[in-house]
Amino acid sequence: MNTRAESPEGLVQATAALQGGRGFRGWAWLVALGRFARRKPLGALGGVIVVALLVMAAFAEQIAPYGYDQTIRGARMKPPSAAHWLGTDNLSRDMWSRVVYGARVSITVGFLTIALAVVFATAIGVSSAYFGGAWDLLVQRLVDAWLSFPYLIIILSVMAVLGPGLGNVVISLAVLIAATNSRVIRGATLGAMQHTYVEAARAMGCGHTRIIVRHLLPNITATVIILATIGLGAVILAESALSFLGFGVPPPHPSWGGMLSGSGRTYMFRAPWMAVWPGVAISLAVFGFNMLGDALRDVLDPRLRGS
Repeated sequence: MNTRAESPEGLVQATAALQGGRGFRGWAWLVALGRFARRKPLGALGGVIVVALLVMAAFAEQIAPYGYDQTIRGARMKPPSAAHWLGTDNLSRDMWSRVVYGARVSITVGFLTIALAVVFATAIGVSSAYFGGAWDLLVQRLVDAWLSFPYLIIILSVMAVLGPGLGNVVISLAVLIAATNSRVIRGATLGAMQHTYVEAARAMGCGHTRIIVRHLLPNITATVIILATIGLGAVILAESALSFLGFGVPPPHPSWGGMLSGSGRTYMFRAPWMAVWPGVAISLAVFGFNMLGDALRDVLDPRLRGS
């Protein structure tokens, strides 16, 4: 029996060692973030923008001084001021509050779409590369046929059938992005299958599920993360385009694209801030996700890590 470990002095030493290990890991994370910011300043700036968008989406009620559809008496189309940072619109609604709540719509659509698209793309790409043969030929020809149509035509067709709404926007965008990303994931899976550990797993009698889950998926995780991060900016831009055309989230829920299409376009010359600030929000969101995705690609891809 180890009496030292059970003594009070041993418990104190063990607790101190555990706390020291946690502190070391915390410092290691800070050092890694600092190194990332020095090597990739644009990526770090993109990360800050993404974090700010996430905070706005999660705490919109606490950040926004007014509700997204709350009218303010005597404040119709007021320019930016101390009372209303981004001005007000034609219905006397605070623009800052609507932009903040619009971040929740864009972030929700973006993350739900990417999550669904990654699941579909991973299932298609990994199964196509692993099983090969007739299954690979059939799946890739279907993907070719799907990608041969203009993406905007596909999205508008799906939305015309399903109707406007957040869930329908997510489904239509996810199906399109999954077809594109499945090609990249298929190529990454084919590269991972050339390693000897896959042959060793087969020689040991491992089943298909074990090989895919334990050996292939962990080795394409970096590729999936890069595709997801870069795709978020494209999804937000596509959602804004759909909302601009009237196929996005229906009013009165604020959407940056809808704010540009409706009153923002109508009163562009009388109250330009109604169109400027939603456009700035879209640009910052796309810029942030693209810069963060590019930086993560350089950091996670071993072929680009030294450049």
